[in-house]
Amino acid sequence: MINNNMRYLMEKINNRTAQIGIIGLGYVGLPLACEFAFAGFDVWGIDINRQKIDSLNAGNSYILDMPSERFKDLVIQGKFKATTSFEIIEKLDALSICVPTPLGKSRDPDVSYIVSAVSEITKYIKKGQLIVLESTTYPGATEELILSELQKSDLCVGEDFFLAFSPERVDPGNKVYTTQNVPKVVGGVTDKCTKLATRLYEQCINEVKPVSSTKVAEMVKLLENTFRIVNIGLVNEIALMSNKMGIDVWEVIDAAATKPFGFMPFYPGPGLGGHCIPVDPFYLSWKAKSIGFEARFIELAGTVNAYMPYHVVNKITDALNHEEKCINGSKILILGVAYKGDIDDVRESPALDIINMLIQKGGDVSYIDPYIPTLKIEPYALSSQKLDKSILEAADCVAIITAHSNIDYSMVVTHAPLIVDTRNALKGFFGDHIVKL
Repeated sequence: MINNNMRYLMEKINNRTAQIGIIGLGYVGLPLACEFAFAGFDVWGIDINRQKIDSLNAGNSYILDMPSERFKDLVIQGKFKATTSFEIIEKLDALSICVPTPLGKSRDPDVSYIVSAVSEITKYIKKGQLIVLESTTYPGATEELILSELQKSDLCVGEDFFLAFSPERVDPGNKVYTTQNVPKVVGGVTDKCTKLATRLYEQCINEVKPVSSTKVAEMVKLLENTFRIVNIGLVNEIALMSNKMGIDVWEVIDAAATKPFGFMPFYPGPGLGGHCIPVDPFYLSWKAKSIGFEARFIELAGTVNAYMPYHVVNKITDALNHEEKCINGSKILILGVAYKGDIDDVRESPALDIINMLIQKGGDVSYIDPYIPTLKIEPYALSSQKLDKSILEAADCVAIITAHSNIDYSMVVTHAPLIVDTRNALKGFFGDHIVKL
């Protein structure tokens, strides 16, 4: 039975007069906020970073997937406003939590950002509000971390307020699949919560898939990225095996991918990076341990993938040794330090570990990345160099760690004396000076 709180909020969602709030304005939160604003809602972005807030209120986006020229119109029209004050929550009808959920040093979930956001929400929650958690976390977290706190206000979930989980599925830099056209999974604490959250996302997302509970929705995201980490771990192990056998793993994958059924190509690389694959599966592994279950595939894949930066350093060492050089004193140029191609994000990038290890071994390391002007790897601070003939010829070894599409690889092949290619960026190029992963 629909109560007055649900009816009133549903009407505001349907006629797009609901006031929307987004807590956390990073790679997930800002694009989502913009989609709601493009759909006609008035949106408030909340973030504790004053620099971000000032930039956004001036109409300047710091997210590549949301260009400033497109974002600025939302600010001019008054459809998007940003603030560091959580007091605005009192005026909001729906609220999405899009804060970071990293891993601790011992691979335990760090949910402190969620806890902090919920602490602020409890101060200002009102009847008739819908709250949705988008930050990736373990199965059961929505109820354990959010519901338990919000119910201390003597409000009843599904009647006085509504709570759901909808996992973010952002792929930064993807020009085909965006926030708008990637299907949205939604699971509420109650059926009413699910219906309201589904209706809200239907206003700005092309397809919404409701599921039976928050736990199911939480598990969906973890399955997606566990599937990826396990398959990447498998293909990395095949790459290590192929290297021992003198087999070109890239040729093997290309040939296997011609099978029209029963095979999906994954590709090896220098290690895992980003905000999802290196993190999300270990939320699941941690939760599994808490109920006495060992997630062996996840742990094994993690071990294989964590070894890849060491393998890359070994490849560079062997390549230099073949030229009668050692790492100590050699000029090593790293091409690409972002965690994936064509983005400006270095979170968990394998390039960070690779550079650090090379420096520790005495290498004279520099890098080129058109998206990352400066790089801090404590205690080192580096700046991106300009790609030209002279810097390539001066390098003893060039290591391609991230394959950006705007790198002139023909120039690299022509002028670099020695290349270690960890991404198959030089597919179609040939030469004895090219060493593959």
